[in-house]
Amino acid sequence: MARPTTHDQQKYLGDDLSEKGSVAVREELQTGVYHKEELLDPDDHETLQRGLSARQISMIALGGAVGTGLIIGSGTALVRGGPLGIFLGYTFMGMVCYMVLVGLAEMSAYLPHKKGFAGYATRFVDPAFGFALGWNYLFKYLIVTPNNINAAGVVIQYWNRSVHIAVWMVFVVNLLGVRVFGELEFWFSSIKVITLIGLILMGIIIDLGGNPRHDRIGFRYWDHPYGPMGVYLLSRVHKKSLAIFLGFWSTLTNALFAYIGTELIGVTVGEAQNPSKTIPSAIRRTFFRIVVFYIGGVFVVGLIVPSTSDAIFVANKSKAGAAASPFVVATTLAGIKTLNHVINGAILLFVISAANSDLYIGSRTLYGLAAEGKAPRIFARVNRMGVPYVALSLCTLFCGLVFLNVSSSSAKVFGWFVNLVSTFGAITWMCIAYTHIRFMKALEYNGISRDTLPYKAPLQPYGSWFAVISTMIITIFKGFDTFLPFTKDTFVTSYIAIPTFVLFWAGYKLWYRTSVIPIEQVDLVTGKREYAQEEESFRHLEDVKGPKNAWQRFWDRM
Repeated sequence: MARPTTHDQQKYLGDDLSEKGSVAVREELQTGVYHKEELLDPDDHETLQRGLSARQISMIALGGAVGTGLIIGSGTALVRGGPLGIFLGYTFMGMVCYMVLVGLAEMSAYLPHKKGFAGYATRFVDPAFGFALGWNYLFKYLIVTPNNINAAGVVIQYWNRSVHIAVWMVFVVNLLGVRVFGELEFWFSSIKVITLIGLILMGIIIDLGGNPRHDRIGFRYWDHPYGPMGVYLLSRVHKKSLAIFLGFWSTLTNALFAYIGTELIGVTVGEAQNPSKTIPSAIRRTFFRIVVFYIGGVFVVGLIVPSTSDAIFVANKSKAGAAASPFVVATTLAGIKTLNHVINGAILLFVISAANSDLYIGSRTLYGLAAEGKAPRIFARVNRMGVPYVALSLCTLFCGLVFLNVSSSSAKVFGWFVNLVSTFGAITWMCIAYTHIRFMKALEYNGISRDTLPYKAPLQPYGSWFAVISTMIITIFKGFDTFLPFTKDTFVTSYIAIPTFVLFWAGYKLWYRTSVIPIEQVDLVTGKREYAQEEESFRHLEDVKGPKNAWQRFWDRM
């Protein structure tokens, strides 16, 4: 379908590019590669407000990422991979996560629009690619929110198993909200940080003998028969070396699920203050915190919880509460009383906070699709506070998926959601990394040195290619255990996201007859002048306020 150029598009073309690049962009607009909505942010009455600081954004990302993956799911990874396997798996996926984040930071700092990373895919790759990515990411958040609510129900059952789980689901759903979201999530996530630091220190103290039994554990659970590597599906493959490899491979899938959510910083760009500085700073803080908490957390868990413990939450031995978290199991095994209830309460806060953050991101993703014309326009409506209330309402309705628990066990539903979320998230990571590769190629074609960008991602382009290839391989083989033996429900939830993405991509491409945008026609200019003016206005207002005192500077660095 032909896409007419407009005066609005033409007037935004500046002299940021070389002569070759400017000419290429002008020709591109004349041939109708883009829709107007794909390049320009919505009008003021339909736009998000830039009110999030770096400390709030980094904490929102932490709130969305640190939830069921580490607190509950790491128990399964420990059983299958052993203490060394889980440590290596989380470390490897941490490197992949870092490559995705820095690539996203480079694009966000250069072009901080309000359409999320689906908007970058539309602009740098293909409108059909952006359409498929945006809906793929939305599906992920329509699933992950009830997943966290389900996890909250599991944790609550530690205290009370007599009340039907549906009662707790209604209770938790009604706790969710996004008013004064930035500050609320900052404080929620601050409690998470304090709790995680406390859990890691507690684990180290228990390991060194500071427990009621005065038992210095050391690396005992890394030796036979507990470790260092676990075995998975040994009774089916009948070969220990293969079972060890399968155990390690399963930790990669588990770690992928745990790290997914860190990329949500790309969705907050549209509401970030001074985004060219705020987003790179937030991503650096987020990655450092998550690596410390995740890799440090699973390392400590591997020290103090034997991978052969029946108390850990696994598919074959599904229990609630204490069995759902290896951290709670650790206190029980060490003979520490009462503390398990405190930790269980903190875990409940973790998953509710994660669900709150997920609801926020889901609504902003749907808003971004509507702003680009890739979803019904009604979802782009915002109230006077800049909240996309229609999109938020739809995402809230999907929390009703948690009532699947009424007919299936919490463990089974948790497994379904983990499979769905990890595949949707993996596709998102691959798309972000590939979009960044295209962005770098467009910069090179137009003679723009990456050294001149507000933020330059390290180890590129190799880092983004590493992220694409690694995530692709893990995604293809993540459902290997569904064939041993074949289980149709887990097979479907493990792989349905892939044909869904292809269907959305191909459907949009066939309907609108789009094609991959040639590198020489990629638009690197439209909107940049407006973003620069916004940031200049923000910095001017900050200068008017005068210099910050020591406390304010410390608060900004949080």
